[in-house]
Amino acid sequence: MRTSWHASAKKHDLLRHADVGVKVMVTDTPRHTPRALLALLLAYGAASLFHHVHNAEFLPQYPNMPAWLSPAQVYAAWFGITLVGAVGYLLVRRGYQLLGLFVIAGYAALGFDGLGHYGVAPLSVHTVTMNLTIWLEVATASLLLVAVASFLAKQIRQRDR
Repeated sequence: MRTSWHASAKKHDLLRHADVGVKVMVTDTPRHTPRALLALLLAYGAASLFHHVHNAEFLPQYPNMPAWLSPAQVYAAWFGITLVGAVGYLLVRRGYQLLGLFVIAGYAALGFDGLGHYGVAPLSVHTVTMNLTIWLEVATASLLLVAVASFLAKQIRQRDR
């Protein structure tokens, strides 16, 4: 049975005291994930893949990129970044809402790394496609980060009740 994020979060954040006085998080529906969160994770993941593929395939055309950087390293970076998001998603799905959301926030923050291209060369020397892939990744990462911040705020408010 699907419940709203609000109702599910309330259930997930029930804290009960064990006999020894230690707080234990009890989750009764660990596999519930807000659809908006999943949609934004997928959108950011796709935008990140688009940017990294373009970067890897056109690496020599990206201005002032380090000579030691290879396409394989760009793909490996995307895989590592995406792994962070997948771990966050799995944590949320397994009922570790707060921890998972913090990990997803970190994943979203990694989406701003593409702005580093402008640290080595100005926006004007990048092609339209280069700028599009960079800004699409940043925009989707921003949307994901805002959504995660909203979900985290709801989780924290409900824990304080």
